[in-house]
Amino acid sequence: MNNNQLIFGLKKGDSEAYSQMFDAYHNMLCAYAYELTNDRDLAKDIVQNVFVNIWRIRLKLKDDFAVKSYLYRSVYNEFLNQNRNRMYVVPLDKKYIDSLNSFVEQEDEKSLERLIKLVKGEIENLPPKCKQTFLLSRQDGLSNKEIAEYLNVSVKSVEAHITKAFNRIRESVGSKMEGILFLLFGMNRKSYSAN
Repeated sequence: MNNNQLIFGLKKGDSEAYSQMFDAYHNMLCAYAYELTNDRDLAKDIVQNVFVNIWRIRLKLKDDFAVKSYLYRSVYNEFLNQNRNRMYVVPLDKKYIDSLNSFVEQEDEKSLERLIKLVKGEIENLPPKCKQTFLLSRQDGLSNKEIAEYLNVSVKSVEAHITKAFNRIRESVGSKMEGILFLLFGMNRKSYSAN
């Protein structure tokens, strides 16, 4: 079922169209929501709310409505709403959200899973000090100075390890590096450059 058929089916109230949309996007959206929240239950709640909402507004859908883009944007917006409700707002950089939205629109689920697995594999295969430095930076959100103090090394050494890690990942996935790293470490909002 293509995008137009899906919209037509949803507007008619066709539960089969809704089921197909759910089957096609549910797992990817849960993975995306989990990367934003780091909480599986909250991620599932967010995705459920998005699917309920699209059913609720189905009669207002336009014929040229892009389902995939809408679903990802809705997950992100619901994530922000949930955080506002908890009085905890994460100031995610718009540049990276736009980049991520653009990225996920271009990838199908299998391609996305393959790229994530590839990047995780590259990170796992980094030399031990390089891997530790990279994860302290991207996963734990430490600054280069904080990492240098923690590992008792120079800031230049930290920068060299991070640059090496970026170069290895970039060799594997090229221009898709920023999107994948944002999916994996999105909550850090760090600039995905070697600097």
